[in-house]
Amino acid sequence: MKKTIIPLLFFLIIQILSNAQDLKFKYDSINKEWYHNVRYDLDTARQDGSRVVALSEIANYYKFDRPDSALFYGYKSVALARQIKNPASECMAILYICLTYISLGNDSKALQMSLQGLKLAEANRLIMHKAYFTGLLGTIYNNFQNHSRALDLHREAKSLWDSQRNLTLSSLEESNIGQTYLMLNQPDLAIYYCESAYKRARQLKIDWLTGYVTLRLGEIQEKRGKYESAIGYFRQSESMAGDIESGFNALLAIARTWQEMNRPDSALFYANSSLKLVSGTGFYSNIIEANTLLSGIYEKNDPQRALQYSKTAITYKDSLNRLEQATSLESFTSFDEQERQYKIDAANTAYKNRIKQYLLIAGLLVFLLIAFILYWNNREKQKTNKNLENALADLKSTQAQLVQSEKMASLGELTAGIAHEIQNPLNFVNNFSDVNSELLEELKIEAEKGNLAGVKIIASDLVTNEQKINHHGKRADAIVKGMLQHSRTGKGIKEPSDINRLADEYLRLAYQGFRARDKSFNATFNTEFDNGINKMNVVPQEIGRVILNLINNAFYAVNEKAKLQAVSFEPLVIVQTKKLSDWIEIVVKDNGNGIPEPIKEKIFQPFYTTKPTGQGTGLGLSLAYDIVKAHGGEIKVKSQEGEGSAFIVELPI
Repeated sequence: MKKTIIPLLFFLIIQILSNAQDLKFKYDSINKEWYHNVRYDLDTARQDGSRVVALSEIANYYKFDRPDSALFYGYKSVALARQIKNPASECMAILYICLTYISLGNDSKALQMSLQGLKLAEANRLIMHKAYFTGLLGTIYNNFQNHSRALDLHREAKSLWDSQRNLTLSSLEESNIGQTYLMLNQPDLAIYYCESAYKRARQLKIDWLTGYVTLRLGEIQEKRGKYESAIGYFRQSESMAGDIESGFNALLAIARTWQEMNRPDSALFYANSSLKLVSGTGFYSNIIEANTLLSGIYEKNDPQRALQYSKTAITYKDSLNRLEQATSLESFTSFDEQERQYKIDAANTAYKNRIKQYLLIAGLLVFLLIAFILYWNNREKQKTNKNLENALADLKSTQAQLVQSEKMASLGELTAGIAHEIQNPLNFVNNFSDVNSELLEELKIEAEKGNLAGVKIIASDLVTNEQKINHHGKRADAIVKGMLQHSRTGKGIKEPSDINRLADEYLRLAYQGFRARDKSFNATFNTEFDNGINKMNVVPQEIGRVILNLINNAFYAVNEKAKLQAVSFEPLVIVQTKKLSDWIEIVVKDNGNGIPEPIKEKIFQPFYTTKPTGQGTGLGLSLAYDIVKAHGGEIKVKSQEGEGSAFIVELPI
């Protein structure tokens, strides 16, 4: 019986490896011919529009295999598109740049460029390009483990493709919605959307789309523990793969599933097949994945080979890191200079336009003033009016300085919170890195001794520590991303915003800001959010400033009371949200000293403060009042002296 099985298995191995090699050869041949045609178009193009397209397509060709070249041609395409004022071509070049950064594992840079491309597409009403960037942002947010945000983006992208009647990309986004539901641990919804996409792909008779969707269906079955069904989907996906990336993903998924079924021989076969498919290419991320899986399969039975594959994965990781650093720091200095010059020119143009407007307004004011003087013929009245105008200008200048002071104080508090928040994961990363250095030295010693058991234990510790470094690195990355989002220059434009997320975010940052300024400060804070609140059209930076001011005042109140009642008093701040019939409420409560009745009516007046000199400008609540009013809402206060206060912000839905 064994003599019959072994030749049959050998024949199957040869056949599948041959198919993988055929796919690689076919893909390379088609794309090389296409690349030579595009290069010819670039070399012979007489118009800048044709050059922009050719440069962009070359960047697309290189985006996975040679990311440094992809970025070089992509940025050249962006610069030329800007020069000839072609936003559609600029969007496509930025799209390929984003995909390249994702292949390098630089999701933060991909996020930055995707947001830039989305803004450009929206400004020029390019619906198709907006759909591209919206779906790409969904993928990036999934990489950041923000699956709820990713789900919203993939839904929006599908809606945009539906509006363009693009059934192919609408089906693609539908499968991405299913994949995101799987990441949210909702397999039933994942199956619903992926099967719907599969049905559409079969109707359209598009092999690559069918292969993409069947890969998603296989992942769902794998997570549900239905391994045989999963392998069936993965094999169907591999048979329809139109490029190396798709074929690799299918083969690796089959190997991973066999490993989960405790079938190491089959797992090794498919893992080796996937590695052979990407060997000799620039698909470093895929090579790392295949070597890591092979190391895990060999770990129990052949530690020496497991270590060999692990070292290969580490070598490729180092190469990928060096490539990412080179593309980030060295290769595109000239483009960065062009980017700065582009922004400077845009700012100068805007400044000149403002000067023209000011001159026109100034001329009109002078004309009206002269007409007023001639009409009334009263020099004394005109002199009085002039004095009043000067006084008003001085008052506005003083008020503007105080407003700026309040804004800078809020920024300082926010920055202190962020710095305190990011220090913790960075400490973990540094500590585990030092431990790994020591373990690697021990690993060399044990390896020289031939102590395979010791090598295995140390390698296991290294893997565990690397996972912890990765985890805390992602934490730091998420904090930096949030910081970048909060530091964006706002233009007062309303956009759909998650009120609960804003409140939770500013509560945490306000608390860390207080802790950064006063190490002895300590307080309990709770949240009571109404999950039925949908996204609302508000200016998030402005509403965030309102919430931050109210929370800072609450922490200040409980801290002052704690100083007087150090033993018996437990500081408490509660942030609530409620959805009512036509509006929502944001409530900030504290158990501080409360507000005396005689001064309740004064607290929203500009420059009025109960804080000691130097600790407050008296503009925080006044600014909050103006911001809420500008949103069509109301801000109220309820307080009982000695027991605490509650500030209530009402915003219309």
